[in-house]
Amino acid sequence: MSGSGTTAELDRAIVLALDDRPLDGAALTAVLSAAASGEGAGFERLLAGARSVRRRNFDNNLHLCAIVNAKSGNCSEDCAFCAQSSRHKTASPRHGFLDPKKIARAAVAARTAGATRFGIVASGLALSESDFKRLLDAVRLVRETGLKADASVGLLSPERLARLTQAGLSGVHHNLETARSFFPQICTTHAYEDDVEVVRQALAAGLFVCCGGIFGLGESWEQRAELGQTLLDLGVKNVPVNFLVPIAGTRLEHRPVLPRPEALGILALLRLMLPHANLRVCGGRGAVFGEPGGAGQRELLNSGASGLMIGDYLTIAGSPAEADLALARELGFHSMTGLTTATGTGAATGPGGSPGKVR
Repeated sequence: MSGSGTTAELDRAIVLALDDRPLDGAALTAVLSAAASGEGAGFERLLAGARSVRRRNFDNNLHLCAIVNAKSGNCSEDCAFCAQSSRHKTASPRHGFLDPKKIARAAVAARTAGATRFGIVASGLALSESDFKRLLDAVRLVRETGLKADASVGLLSPERLARLTQAGLSGVHHNLETARSFFPQICTTHAYEDDVEVVRQALAAGLFVCCGGIFGLGESWEQRAELGQTLLDLGVKNVPVNFLVPIAGTRLEHRPVLPRPEALGILALLRLMLPHANLRVCGGRGAVFGEPGGAGQRELLNSGASGLMIGDYLTIAGSPAEADLALARELGFHSMTGLTTATGTGAATGPGGSPGKVR
């Protein structure tokens, strides 16, 4: 395709996204070409288009989230990036499921700070029955504080999902991590369809669902689009976008951190594919976009993203919430306080983890 043809297709892709229409093959090809270039007029045109779509659907609202780590480490799964996998030798914290009363106290602190949602995350493929009963108690106690209770606890059967809903669960966090075609290179201990089914069931139950992935694992641009298409087909409206932070002791410890232009291109691709989805940048934000309040974080807030995870992750520190909020205010954003707020360090855990499945 000629340069003028590529430009015309890219412009058409932006119009399709602004009209909330899916990208066809030619439009998606043009977006992928511009995103992969990382520079030049086409790349800048793509970023500007992504900003336009974000402004149209989210105005100046910036959605914030964070989490509490309720059970950490000793995970049976072999996710290549994960410091919590029992197959990796890392310095990841390990502790059993917290006392529900301790979780409730954290929820009270979160409510005092202005939160309206509170997420409970736990490592492992699925909770034992005893830990699941603790989760039910924790959900009830969080609801009693007046907050909406969310959970990220790996695979959930229909029966367990029904019990959680009866206990007052408001939302489910469950990442797919990557494209179906690339998943076997990242995880071999459970099936991709198992994760997809959890998302389907949670959506069918009418719950708030947060589902996304992690980028920089070695996947291709086409596989990034494949994940975006899966999320579109599922109807997911809240998408955590994580970037790999290579952690010593994991199988991906020698993968490079994604360059900033590549990360911006991924956000632009997802914004045009998922124009109405809330794209929350979570794990790896500091590694890719730099120090709080710096030029990289300004670029991020001026991208297709519409939300951030604030606070610490499980094994790596995040940026201070105050710095993120100050920069957001300076740039004219209105910070939405529907936080899923954390205590201590926290990030998504388990194979179907919540927003920040980066260790």
